[in-house]
Amino acid sequence: MQPETYYAHTLEGDPDPAHWQTLQSHLTAVAEKAAEFGQAFCADDWAYIAGLWHDIGKYRPEFQQRLRDGQTAVEHSGLGGALAMRRNKELGVLLAFAIAGHHTGLANPTSSDTRPPTPLLERIKSNNLLLDPILSLLPPEIYNCDVPSLPDFLRLAETGASTKKMLRHTELWIRFLFSALIDADRLDAEAFNHPERAALRESGPPMAILREQLDGCIEQKVAGLSSDERSHPVNQARADVLAACRQAATEAPGCFSLTVPTGGGKTLSAMSFALRHAEANDLRRVIVVIPYTSIIEQNAGVYRDALGPKNVVEHHSNFDPLKQSNEQGEEVTERHQLACENWDAPVIVTTSVQFFESLFSNRTSQCRKLHNICRSVIILDEVQTVPPAYLLSILDVLNELVSNYGCSVVLSTATPPALSERQRFEEGLHDVRPIISNPGDLATRLKRVEYDWCDPDAPAAEWEDLAAELAAHRQVLTVVHRRDDARSLAKAVDERVEDGSVLHLSALMCPAHRTDVLGRINSMLIANEPCRVVSTQLVEAGVDIDFPVVYRALAGLASIVQAAGRCNREGRLKQGQVVVFRAPTAPPAGTLRTAMTVTESLLREKGKALNPDDVDLFEEYFRAFYFTQAKDARDIQPEREQLNFANVAKKFKMIEDHFSRPVVVPYDGAKEILDKLRRDGPNRDLFRALQRYQVSIHENAFAKLDQAGGLEQVVEGLWTLTPGFERNYDERFGLVVGDEPTADPVALVK
Repeated sequence: MQPETYYAHTLEGDPDPAHWQTLQSHLTAVAEKAAEFGQAFCADDWAYIAGLWHDIGKYRPEFQQRLRDGQTAVEHSGLGGALAMRRNKELGVLLAFAIAGHHTGLANPTSSDTRPPTPLLERIKSNNLLLDPILSLLPPEIYNCDVPSLPDFLRLAETGASTKKMLRHTELWIRFLFSALIDADRLDAEAFNHPERAALRESGPPMAILREQLDGCIEQKVAGLSSDERSHPVNQARADVLAACRQAATEAPGCFSLTVPTGGGKTLSAMSFALRHAEANDLRRVIVVIPYTSIIEQNAGVYRDALGPKNVVEHHSNFDPLKQSNEQGEEVTERHQLACENWDAPVIVTTSVQFFESLFSNRTSQCRKLHNICRSVIILDEVQTVPPAYLLSILDVLNELVSNYGCSVVLSTATPPALSERQRFEEGLHDVRPIISNPGDLATRLKRVEYDWCDPDAPAAEWEDLAAELAAHRQVLTVVHRRDDARSLAKAVDERVEDGSVLHLSALMCPAHRTDVLGRINSMLIANEPCRVVSTQLVEAGVDIDFPVVYRALAGLASIVQAAGRCNREGRLKQGQVVVFRAPTAPPAGTLRTAMTVTESLLREKGKALNPDDVDLFEEYFRAFYFTQAKDARDIQPEREQLNFANVAKKFKMIEDHFSRPVVVPYDGAKEILDKLRRDGPNRDLFRALQRYQVSIHENAFAKLDQAGGLEQVVEGLWTLTPGFERNYDERFGLVVGDEPTADPVALVK
């Protein structure tokens, strides 16, 4: 006998169905919430139907029985997809992708190398057999709905676009439809099962309030400057950048470039543009996308100080919820974690990897936030770091976000890449408007360094000779290609000075360790103490340190200029000195080595007259650089044109992690967190907190450590050094495993 009432969710520990959520109320609530989300990308009617049909499989008697006994898994998410395709075989498949994938993720239509998810048509075929018995059970207001018409921008006849381009447009739109459904479903379930958590969610104040807060913060900073500081050329240039950003903010949404030399005040000026632009155009949030975790905390801290911790959400791998909870309270931390799920916050600060991989993902957790990207100002900081191998797919999606999802995109950089649409590069960004009308003049005004270029064909410098040069400087930063290079050179400089002034930075140090060393560097520089730093390129982009002299191993022009941004940053000297040398080792093969080759070519052509303060030089450099690169190296665009969502997600990995493994190292508070994890078991907050204490090493080094007994698996997939091998983490150089990892015999017998 069928129950008269059908349910969607039970309450944990409460067996009384009178307290459970009815299925019809869940479907209606999800439909209404999804439609609200879908309005931002012309999909409210589609999202409504997706919500209404997503859980009709729960009308199956087998599912209702499962709610009572909890014993048997029952297929339910595919039936709504089967109904959509029965109603309209051609258009219904768009709904079917979202509905059938709302638990397992977006699938390929047919064949797939990645299971789960099962290919969509295979799911639909099996679910068709399950659909007929429940059709008579569906309420008329749920059953008697039709598949809507497509929005105009997805109609081939309306746009005149090529079929392939239209398929890519459709692929992205399905992702956003999927996102609206997932978020609506999760929010409704949360409101029923965890109302205390739902009560913590809030979208934050209007953009106008945040703009006023930022204005007040900037005014306070200016008021704190002396008259001499205000009249300093660097601060005058920064004031002009801010004024240009505020003036451009009233323009209509679109794509903008913000070309400002390093140290020109981009961080706050870009946010000032974004908040004013959002206010003027009724946009919903600001998303700041930063390529490196080494600077994301620094920039997020600036925004938090200006806008308040509740209004700025950091979403990146190095974020430590335990640290935030100690500093800002548990409620702020819990709000933050909830906002990370769907990006419902006024200001999001995230990484390029998080942002772009989410846009090409098929996983529910990553796609859930996509609909909240609509009608946002997206600041792409250090945009020149966009990897060439994914350039076509990234630019295609950025153009779409501007054209059809109500976004504005800001290309923020000191070294503008040649990403604009032009002849022979029709895939570029459309109609990019410069915020700074004369970036060349600004570069001249902010010129703070002289470059001493090496001969591109001269023999490489020896580390010993270079170390002698560096020891002669009281304060100097040197940037090299490789981790081993940084360690070798730092040791060589160490042998020539006895004042403890030599510091080292590389990715063999965990993020918490690097943060502490950067703090020490700044303290030494402020106190005018001797300070000689040897680093890999992780120090280049955006790290707020200021040396009178910088040495940089010959590399890509953009990398050299980024390193130069750590020289005379505040303009206290008439001119800083940047020395470009040829290192004994080459950059890693691939993009970095190609970039160096292009710079060598420019040096041979222009000689010592090569002038990085000439912004036109970067157009020439990047055109040559991109010309040598495969701009869709993983063939992602053809996969998108076939709606192969699972294949796209598998291929779009901005950081290939196949050849490296993370290891938790014994630095600072790592041991305490590991002990808590061993005692209490797996916990998301503990995992997140430990990311600040992890170092990624190559697979072969990981294997050697493991074979030597140097690794312990604390919980599945989480490894740390065993006590006897903790000495392999050096207080200066980080995790140094060498050819044969060695144990401390005393620690082994403790």
